[in-house]
Amino acid sequence: MTLVKKKRQIQLDRSNKRSKRGTMKLLWSGLLILSLLVLSACGQNSENTAKIVEGKVNVVTTFYPVYAFTAAIGGEDANVINLLPTGVEPHDWTPKSQDIVNTSKAQLFLYNGAGLEGWVPNFLKSLNSDSKVKAVAVSEGVKLLSAEGDDGHGHGEEHADDHADENGNEEQVADHHIDPHTWVSPKSALIMAKNIKNSLTEVDPAHKAGYEKRYEELRTKLEALDQHFTNELASVPKKEIVVSHQAFGYLARDYGLKQHAIMGLSPDAEPTGQDIVKLAKLVKDEGIKYIFFEELVSDKLAKTLASEAGVETMVLNPVEGLTQEQVNNKDDYFTLMEKNLQNLLIALK
Repeated sequence: MTLVKKKRQIQLDRSNKRSKRGTMKLLWSGLLILSLLVLSACGQNSENTAKIVEGKVNVVTTFYPVYAFTAAIGGEDANVINLLPTGVEPHDWTPKSQDIVNTSKAQLFLYNGAGLEGWVPNFLKSLNSDSKVKAVAVSEGVKLLSAEGDDGHGHGEEHADDHADENGNEEQVADHHIDPHTWVSPKSALIMAKNIKNSLTEVDPAHKAGYEKRYEELRTKLEALDQHFTNELASVPKKEIVVSHQAFGYLARDYGLKQHAIMGLSPDAEPTGQDIVKLAKLVKDEGIKYIFFEELVSDKLAKTLASEAGVETMVLNPVEGLTQEQVNNKDDYFTLMEKNLQNLLIALK
């Protein structure tokens, strides 16, 4: 099958998938009210209700990086509940009714923001009327990147916020096509970790000392990771990377690389045939040896492009979530980012 025919078949498959997903999203908001009524009758019979721990600050996080940083800072003082299941890619995930119940009972709801979780506004409106949960977008303060083209899923269109630039000055960020993948750069992760620490101390000042101590430990690790990326990538002869989806903009910006993505901000944002041909030419012209793909999304286009260009594929992980194998191997944000660095060093020789 030719590259163009392969791409057309993948487009057709995605079109069918997106049509079904769109129908489900239209139904979701209306079903929230019904779900709450049903759950109020079910009471303690739901298996996930036990996740809320009385007597502790309960924190609900949306996906893995926010959860990992929060759990590290919260330690024994916080009960951290992550919404996104293992092995699930976060871009098109939407919460379940039990997630509404748990979040309504929590003290803190931490999400990435920058448009990643487009479901958050409706989700917060659906919480119990007596809920006192504090919602915080932990990417606040990161200098956000705009992305080229529409991703087809409304990422970055959730709101337009003021974000601080590198000099600490406030700047207005456009309300469309914002790259939400802040955590993939350790420099941005440092800002996110501080926001998480501040949020925990605000809702639970009694354990401020513990939060501060564990935050300093996490900050030290993130700063060491940042320095490792800076030192190692400063001397690589090549700077161009081709990735499966546009998740590495902050990493590229902060460490002097240039990202070329097969797909857009979402793994379902479709490239045109012209895009694929252009990328294949770029790979050949620049002497690029590897096309990067991810474990949690389809690698079909990455492998097709690699075959067309006569190069190999390799993993570059956006650390959006863990596979079950990674959980079993006790991988975490730091081990996965170190693996990313080693793969980048191989590809950029």
